[in-house]
Parts: sequence; structure tokens; C-alpha cells
Amino acid sequence: MIPLAQLLDTFQSTILGTIGENGYPFGSYAPFFYDGERLYIYISQLATHTQNLLRTPKASALFIDDETHTDNIFARKRISLQCDAEEIVRDTPLYDEILTQLQQRHGETIAMLRGLDFRLFALTPIYGEATFGFAKAYILGGEAMNALYPRAG
Repeated sequence: MIPLAQLLDTFQSTILGTIGENGYPFGSYAPFFYDGERLYIYISQLATHTQNLLRTPKASALFIDDETHTDNIFARKRISLQCDAEEIVRDTPLYDEILTQLQQRHGETIAMLRGLDFRLFALTPIYGEATFGFAKAYILGGEAMNALYPRAG
């Protein structure tokens, strides 16, 4: 079994799906940090996905191999997580700790963004699927979402 943290370590950002005010899905992306239990994203208050998360605190996070790194476009390796979202408020130890981790992972841009209108969200995976090629689909579950189970059917 490969831990989810190891699988996600090769990615710098996630494709983010949120629920729009009109009820339709909205796709975007965000750099992230994963602590072994939750994904953390630091996003502008002005962004549509931020407003969507504040209104409906649920999201999907998709991680998918680059098209140039796949042998078959129909069999791209990917991980999709369904998540509950929660804002982490400023002036808390967790906020500072996570921003430090984000800065270590993504560089000095995080330091610059700290003074702007950005908000920190924790995405807690509640369900997931991983696909590593044809007939290689797995359900993600278990403690800290770190167990792969073959997908039935």
C-alpha cells in the first residue's frame, strides 16, 4: 500500500471543484499542502472558489498526471477526493503553522500573499478514488484516507 501523502507529494496543486451559487460545479485550481490528514489551500477572498466554499463548504480535489507523461490519454493516473471544507481563521497557531508549511513547499510568494486578502481552508477528505490505469481503480478510505481498496465492478 502506498500512503496517500506519498501519492500527493508529486503534485504542487490540485484541480478544485466547488459548488457555485447557481448550483453548478465550478472548476479552478489551488496550490496545496497535505499534512497526512487534510489538504490546505490558501486562496484569494475575491476568487469565485473562495466564495463558493464560504457558502457551501464542500469541494472535490483532483490530482491527475500531466498529459505529456501518459502513454494513453484514456488511462491517466489520477486521484479524486471528496472533501468537507473549513476555513482556518487568522491569528491562530494552526494558521501560522500551515502558512509556514505552505511557504516551505511553495516559496516566498506565500510571504507576499500573507498581507493580501487571502484565506486559508482545510479540506478534509471523506471519500476518494484512485485510478492508476485500465482496471486499476481503487477506493480510498480508512484512517487518514491512507488505505487503497480495489473498486468493485
